[in-house]
Amino acid sequence: MDYLAIAVALVAVVSSIAIIQLLTRGRKPCAANLPPGSLGLPVIGQSLGLLRALRSNTNDQWIQERIDRYGPVSKLSLFGTPTVLIAGPAANKFMFFSSALATRQPRSAQRILGKNSIVDLHGADHRRVRGALQEFLRPDMLKMYVRTIDGEVRRHIDENWANRATVTVMPLMKTLTFDVISALLFGLERGARRDALAGDFDHVMEGMWAIPVNLPFTAFRRSLEASGRARRALEAITREKKEKVEGGKASRNSDLITCLLSLTDEHGERVLSDEEIVANAIVALIAGHDTTSILMTFMIRQLASDPTTLAAMVQEHEEIAKNKADGEALTWEDLAKMKLTWRVAQETLRMVPPIFGNFRVALQDIELDGYFIPKGWQVLWTANATHMDASIYHEPAKFDPSRFENQSASAAPPCSFVPFGGGPRICPGIEFSRMETLVTMHYLVRHFTWKLSCKSDTFVRNLLPSPLHGLPIQIEHRTSA
Repeated sequence: MDYLAIAVALVAVVSSIAIIQLLTRGRKPCAANLPPGSLGLPVIGQSLGLLRALRSNTNDQWIQERIDRYGPVSKLSLFGTPTVLIAGPAANKFMFFSSALATRQPRSAQRILGKNSIVDLHGADHRRVRGALQEFLRPDMLKMYVRTIDGEVRRHIDENWANRATVTVMPLMKTLTFDVISALLFGLERGARRDALAGDFDHVMEGMWAIPVNLPFTAFRRSLEASGRARRALEAITREKKEKVEGGKASRNSDLITCLLSLTDEHGERVLSDEEIVANAIVALIAGHDTTSILMTFMIRQLASDPTTLAAMVQEHEEIAKNKADGEALTWEDLAKMKLTWRVAQETLRMVPPIFGNFRVALQDIELDGYFIPKGWQVLWTANATHMDASIYHEPAKFDPSRFENQSASAAPPCSFVPFGGGPRICPGIEFSRMETLVTMHYLVRHFTWKLSCKSDTFVRNLLPSPLHGLPIQIEHRTSA
């Protein structure tokens, strides 16, 4: 039990009660129509229970117990805010497409990410920022990045996997994804600057869902300080690239920041300000750094005990490799042939979604399944509430990539597979993540076999899933490769 967190929360109770009373003053009482459940203690609510469940990897049970007790719509309090938990495909659709809801991160995440990030924008501002980011992620742009990703992956394997008997997967995958993102998003070459930024981002995620008490010994303070250092580093990078853009010395295709600096509207005005570019570069780094590294780590974890799937993947990648010259980089067309590998990735995402869930806020009084959700309340959606639903996925605890072989014939209703979210806010970096994953797995499965070093094959969630001890494995080189 995290007694320090409990103590900090209790200290904050007295000062926070008055704030909550001000926020709720004047609201018409509709208690009879509110969802079932309890808001718990002021400020604390059920926050500590959820955090404990995440850290012990019992969050699925924690959510299911609430669903079993109260149904698919229930009320609770998380991170100092009244919240409604919703579950099921219809609830997911409501979450992703309702104009009565806007994104709402916990207060800790809002402080860390800043007010200009896409995760908390809505309406015209959200469309403007998302449109700018998608300019960098267009298919014709992505095709140009395959060679860069290929080079980063090969270099990573030569430096960190070759001539090793054991490796620890999770930190290596984080290093790899950070290197890829640093090159393509920020145009950063290897060196002290990239290493410092990597160190800061290791700490940023620690406080994203923490109780937002800014004291020296809290995870929130460490995360806040790390995000400040990272923001200053990206501000310096943005200034340097801005000078190159204005001097005609930079190509719009070279990296994300240069691309965003180059975008103008019909009046010749820049689409994004420097502050917006920095804020959304941080979001892009967090999203791309952690989610893809988690996906690849858990694919490696699964393949260690699934020789049938691994053998099928090896065959798929050897077929691609035999038609290429020695040392020739992968292409966009090669990635399109890796259909089985992406099905394995999808099934991994179904069973271990990198993001536990997300919040929205009610912009007005709304009704869902006959229940009243007051304006200003949070709405929480979780991926596993549908991913592990036996009425949607037959034997949901069984790893079965064939579920995604012919999705048009699948019985799963819309908004059942949601590792990237859905609707207008679906993750814009899906294809980028797919590219990184496919290129990396191509070289790993062709060159290595592995087995788990730990007898216990467990993982925990400290916001994001992490396998025991970072997933140490014993590796051997494939003689055929």
